[in-house]
Amino acid sequence: MTKATVTRTVHPPFAAELLTTLSVHSQYVLHGNVRDDHLVADVRDDGTRRNRALSLEDLLWEGLRRAGYKCLLRYDQVAGFTVARSEDGLDMNTLLQRNTRRVPGRPDEDDGSQAARVFESFARGWVGERPGPPKDNPRYDDYQKPVHAALLVDFASRIPTQANQLSDEERTFFLRCLKIAEEARPFPRPKTGRALFNPVIWLADGERDLPAWLVTSSVRVRSIGVPMPDLGQRRRMAELLSGQAGVPETATRLDVGPLLKGAEREEPTDEDVMRFARAAGGLTLRAMRESMRLARARRLSFAEMDQAVRLYELGVSRNPWTGGAVADSIRDGETLIGERVRGQQKAVTQTLDVLKRAALGLSGAQAASTSVHRPRGVLFFAGPTGTGKTELARAVATTLFGSEDACLRFDMSEFSAPHSADRLVGAPPGYVGYEAGGELTRAVREDPFRVVLFDEIDKADKGVLDKFLQVLEDGRLTDGQGVTTYFSECVLIFTSNLGVHGPSGADGRPVSSPAGRDRLPETPDERAAFEQEILGNVRHHFEHTLKRPELLNRLGGNIVVFQYIDGPTSHLIFKGQLRNIVEHMRRQGGLCLEVLPEAEKVLADACTRDLHNGGRGIGMKLETHLINPLARGLFDLGVHLTPGTVVTVSRVTVQRDGSVRLDIEAVPGERAQDRRPPW
Repeated sequence: MTKATVTRTVHPPFAAELLTTLSVHSQYVLHGNVRDDHLVADVRDDGTRRNRALSLEDLLWEGLRRAGYKCLLRYDQVAGFTVARSEDGLDMNTLLQRNTRRVPGRPDEDDGSQAARVFESFARGWVGERPGPPKDNPRYDDYQKPVHAALLVDFASRIPTQANQLSDEERTFFLRCLKIAEEARPFPRPKTGRALFNPVIWLADGERDLPAWLVTSSVRVRSIGVPMPDLGQRRRMAELLSGQAGVPETATRLDVGPLLKGAEREEPTDEDVMRFARAAGGLTLRAMRESMRLARARRLSFAEMDQAVRLYELGVSRNPWTGGAVADSIRDGETLIGERVRGQQKAVTQTLDVLKRAALGLSGAQAASTSVHRPRGVLFFAGPTGTGKTELARAVATTLFGSEDACLRFDMSEFSAPHSADRLVGAPPGYVGYEAGGELTRAVREDPFRVVLFDEIDKADKGVLDKFLQVLEDGRLTDGQGVTTYFSECVLIFTSNLGVHGPSGADGRPVSSPAGRDRLPETPDERAAFEQEILGNVRHHFEHTLKRPELLNRLGGNIVVFQYIDGPTSHLIFKGQLRNIVEHMRRQGGLCLEVLPEAEKVLADACTRDLHNGGRGIGMKLETHLINPLARGLFDLGVHLTPGTVVTVSRVTVQRDGSVRLDIEAVPGERAQDRRPPW
């Protein structure tokens, strides 16, 4: 059986674009994914294909060498000029040393001027500059021919300090490079007769990292984007890597690290390959290779490569979501959440359903293709103010991750101005705040296991909402510095009063106020109608006011409506807030506050009379009817309040003008921590 031979090689589109236009362009700017591995396919005469993963340098050299180039040079500001690849015994090091050495009697050149001078010689092919034999030597003419070479300018993004604010030296350097591009001439190849330029290939992170006029001022300079790998390419890379599962590192050109002792050869399935490819969404092919190195070091099998990818992305090995820890916390926390958030049993149940779904990894399970980076859970709390939306978010953080500190809260009224999204994800290069990064992305990278609360989301600028669309869809954000943050372990909660005052118009204001009624919904039918009214108004806001129906679709059925609190619930909230006041006085000053039943009844009636503002309204009434007059009365007593003093409120009187007077007595007694309030 004859061995199949390679008939042609299929290069990535960006490489093919460069290699087929060498006759018309003397310089290229490759920007984007220039630090990655890239796949080429060798097509054999039997119709089969063999994939290979090459670095960008190897990929370009392979194509350039076939086009007749003899060497590939590299330049960066640290190492200067070096020979990356060479053949036919071409002594390029000696030639580069002659180009860069100091000339006696000539003033010292700065690095940019010296580099530009080498660029000029390179573009001419060093005609007449190569050291060689004397004229009477038969090989003399060979040394007068141009050298067919290509030059990679590595880390080109780091050459200008700011692409739009060049220094004099930088402007001169890039201007000379532009002039070189214009004046360069192609050289014919001996075998094919094609006239090709000696190309200067700039490797930049972004298209705008170099002066825009370098590309736009000359047809000789071509800009080519190098994209991130798609799912098909990730699958091909996963197939390549699957062939190395259990194979020692010396058996392949793919550097995936050493094989630990005791490891055995694996036979990964197609399902394992596809799971790895999907888990690596947003990663480079090189990062996939590094993930496999990490898996080897952690003794993870190829079937567990999705875990290795997660570990590579997040940098943490612990995962509260696995092993049943979060599930146990949810079971234990159901009662706690119900006690913290009063009168919202349906909202609490809906929230717990989402958390249970997240703990089992079933979020988005109905979709045919689900991003592995999507947040664990997404909730949108809608309803009147003071009904427990923010409190429920904090309770969720405590239940899932053991502490309210795991709740990262953003007051979205602070993000109402245009461009305020930069505060969340970081400012672009050249703008104030670029070095600091984004508040959201930085915090989630520091601790990816969080409840992220976006309070009063309806007050945020539309540009901020666009960022949320990306998070809900892809589960990741890339900040102004190019660093990607993953939200795959987060629970995102949005809160809003949207819909309470009716549907909003184009300016965001309600066009009617059906919910601003004197009588609040009380019966089950009234509450059900109120819930549907809120949902309809929220939909109207997203579809007609914001014109972002796609954002509403990403929220799906995770919109949780909070009802107005009822009478019994308001009294429970009142007692809880009064208890907080007593505990606060005990902790702060060692004082024991006692509110007698008669006074407590007057306070309760005053605080729970109007429930439009919910628990927050009760707190405001307690502040005006108890805390403020209590502070005033204690000052008026003129006594020194020592720890252990018992402060008794025996009567509360509400005056006609709305002011409140308390009958207060303060006597030294047992220490506050030894007494208990009457309730």
